[in-house]
Amino acid sequence: MRQPPSSRGFGSFDAVSAPDSQTTSTPAGHRYDAALANAIEAKWRERWATDGVFLSPNPRGELAEPNHGLTERPKLYVLDMFPYPSGEGLHVGHPLGYIATDIYARFKRMAGFNVLHTMGYDAFGLPAERYAVDTGQHPEVTTRNNVANMGRQLHRIGLGHDERRGVSTTDVEFYRWTQWVFLQIYDSWYDEEADRARPVEELVAELDAGRRGLPDGRDWRSLDERERRRAIDAQRLAYLDEVTVNWCPALGTVLANEEVTVDGRSEEGNFPVYRRPLRQWMLRITAYADRLVEDLAELEWSDSLKAMQTNWVGRSPGAVIRFGLEAPGADELEVFTTRPDTLFGATFVAIAPEHPLLEGDLPAETAEACAAYREEATRRSDRQRQVETEPSGVYTGLDAIHPLTGERVPIYAADYVLIQYGSGAVMGVPAHDSRDHAFARAFGLPIPVVVQPPPDWLAEHGLSEDTPAAEWPDAYTGAGTSVNSGPAFDGRPTEEAHRLIVEALVEAGRGERRVGYKLRDWLFSRQRYWGEPFPIVYDEHGDPHAIPDSMLPVELPELEDFAPVVDEDSTAEPEPPLARAADWVEVELDLGDGPKRYRRETNTMPQWAGSCWYYIRYVDPRNHEAFADPDNERYWLSSEGQIGGVDLYVGGVEHAVLHLLYARFWHKVLYDLGHVSSPEPFQRLFNQGMVQAAAYTDERGFYVNAAEVEERDGRHFHGGGEVTRHYGKMGKSLKNGVSPDEIIDSYGADALRLYEMFLGPLDQNRPWETQGITGVARFLRRVWRMVVDPETGDVVVGEGAPPDATLRALHRTIATVRSGIDRLHFNTGIAALMELSNDLRDTYAEGAVPRQVAEWFVLALAPFAPHMCEELWERLGHTTSLVYATYPDPDPALLEREVVTIAVQVNGKLRGSFDAAPNTDRESLEETARGLPNVASHLSGRTVKRAVVVPGRLVNFVTD
Repeated sequence: MRQPPSSRGFGSFDAVSAPDSQTTSTPAGHRYDAALANAIEAKWRERWATDGVFLSPNPRGELAEPNHGLTERPKLYVLDMFPYPSGEGLHVGHPLGYIATDIYARFKRMAGFNVLHTMGYDAFGLPAERYAVDTGQHPEVTTRNNVANMGRQLHRIGLGHDERRGVSTTDVEFYRWTQWVFLQIYDSWYDEEADRARPVEELVAELDAGRRGLPDGRDWRSLDERERRRAIDAQRLAYLDEVTVNWCPALGTVLANEEVTVDGRSEEGNFPVYRRPLRQWMLRITAYADRLVEDLAELEWSDSLKAMQTNWVGRSPGAVIRFGLEAPGADELEVFTTRPDTLFGATFVAIAPEHPLLEGDLPAETAEACAAYREEATRRSDRQRQVETEPSGVYTGLDAIHPLTGERVPIYAADYVLIQYGSGAVMGVPAHDSRDHAFARAFGLPIPVVVQPPPDWLAEHGLSEDTPAAEWPDAYTGAGTSVNSGPAFDGRPTEEAHRLIVEALVEAGRGERRVGYKLRDWLFSRQRYWGEPFPIVYDEHGDPHAIPDSMLPVELPELEDFAPVVDEDSTAEPEPPLARAADWVEVELDLGDGPKRYRRETNTMPQWAGSCWYYIRYVDPRNHEAFADPDNERYWLSSEGQIGGVDLYVGGVEHAVLHLLYARFWHKVLYDLGHVSSPEPFQRLFNQGMVQAAAYTDERGFYVNAAEVEERDGRHFHGGGEVTRHYGKMGKSLKNGVSPDEIIDSYGADALRLYEMFLGPLDQNRPWETQGITGVARFLRRVWRMVVDPETGDVVVGEGAPPDATLRALHRTIATVRSGIDRLHFNTGIAALMELSNDLRDTYAEGAVPRQVAEWFVLALAPFAPHMCEELWERLGHTTSLVYATYPDPDPALLEREVVTIAVQVNGKLRGSFDAAPNTDRESLEETARGLPNVASHLSGRTVKRAVVVPGRLVNFVTD
């Protein structure tokens, strides 16, 4: 495919023809060292920017030009996971994925695609706010500085981004549309019959027309205006609810479960976290649970990643069972179970410490203990409660009534039960659930067997059929045959017993089938300053109202004091920093029924908000009328034969669940409402590994700066004391980061790019050893000398036709490189190019490499080492950039080997080799092998029992 025509930067050319003229623009000196590499790289980065070679045009709008016919090409959208601009700057582990996507994008441009590849910043969030509080600077200032520094570092690496498209979540023009997307969610409800989101106004119309009723059975026509408003609010995809949250008083904000350590402390700052109820904004992601799982089948994601998302959603068919209850204000207790077949083995019911039942009137003898236990549970995070192995709980003084036997079973508060899962209550079946088993043994509760374990399970655990379950080392959780469950169910296999017991519950009015999910609705409020303001105001009744689109954006007010209110009292009411902006909070607006006073929402959105949709804004970042023009969105985010819009998304596995789940949820809402054209955001997803490096701890176990460690006689010292060497993820916490600036200064950006990719397949972790980069630096010098005389700067390629053997080696190498790039296994392509360069050096030790070979080599290497290859391309006489040059396409006929080397063994030991045609028959191979002098001498005097012949590979003689 030819290049798009243009006066500069683009142009047509023949990749193997001799140039019409010699053009050079050479920095001082001709030997390829760090100084020359840095000069060349600066030159070409400036040239790329001036010529706009990475500008990918839209079909229409402000970014439609320059086009050069690129929109007539197939599109390719390559995306990096949104980076957070840290004040520490980059270390060499950070750009691993960015270099990979740049290589892939460069290759695809040369292969004939119009590629969208850009970079933005996920710049809101708690770390930036904390840093600003600690340093006394406004987070806007520190964030802007961090973005500038990170952008400078990425620019030095030579990433081919369309810089017109970059965004930051803190840009007012960006979060204006984040607020708009939130309002799309707020103004929607999920129609289960249609299995999609629909505008709330359509729900109101159906209620008005009597075509639909309210879920709680109330008569819509009998409700007043406020009652109708609240009935609708309860069905929105964005709604207010009082939920139990992770509250960190020292940070003054709610934290997500993933921001809380196993020890029940905040990841940021290591402060205590408490569980408490708060009224918060929630997003109804659970409405999309089934679609989030089902659509994974159509995506090009790894099986392990799909499994993580599936397990997070946790779809579990089961039943709701209603136990009778004799308690003030309640006559039943609802539990959810995936194993209703074990109902007759329930000997207790366990409820979460936050369960509303504990808020009612409890017997005097247990009330105080329950209150103390409830308070204690608030000091432990969900993660902490789930990993602790020692059972804890307290008897509530209440009993539940078994729905089928009528027997009483005690109700315990137990912290292994979480209020947000199921109904916050479980039936304790200790013989067939591991946690129930441990709890029953700790509290001396009965452990009856209702599913007979198979003999092999008993034998594996050293048990007999007569061994009481209380003596089992653990519960039996598998399927089997029902026992001790009554004549109607005994002897039934698990699946049949499951069905029959649910039918019995339904008939008795004590239960029904239901699908349960681990997935909970998304807690979307944060009590901090540095985040997107909600486009919501409250009236005098405390009811929420959406800000109309015409009043967006709701800008974040400037505050001098934006620090959170720190209160060690975990029960104190939160005071978000925005509440201090009195003139901003209290506002008069006309929302359609005349001017009124309203109070703004003082919570802000979580950092996840902007990262849920930024890839859509990249499509049309300068559009002031819409979050994306439909034609531009459709061009970039829809492709025939795939349901995902982005063609390749690369990032760390740490975002495998929440970011991806949240972004998929937002995208599906927008798809249901007709705002995007694809049902999924990311078609192909690839998780890169991490860069690991040596880290060192002193005698106290504290990490010391790895750059200050000295090695002497195989031992390591820091400040005079010996330290211990470890390996771990490169970063601030282990003090083992290596700055890319340091590497580029010493070796050049192309060497850094090659080394990071050469260390292994992209999806694997790789160890960083700075001295190891010298190998790729030597390779680059060897390629340079292939084209340029390091003493004179003259081009030294030959003009003759390359011999057949060289052409075959070249084409085989190109095929390997192309395959490696497509699979994102760049190391195989680099290794193949290194091997070819060695062969060319040896073959042409006394002469010049043919121009056609040199040019194809430069083109093949260009995505990996673009700066040097641009310089070589120019020195070879070409006047246009190779960004849109045609990537070499190997001839299939030249990929077939003319000869293969046959190894010859005697009793498995190599005794010789010879070359043969790939299709040589077995008899001829054996005859030739026997004729080799060294082989013949080892066979002399021996009887050949058999000859093992593997065509194309080896002959092995087995003797007596």
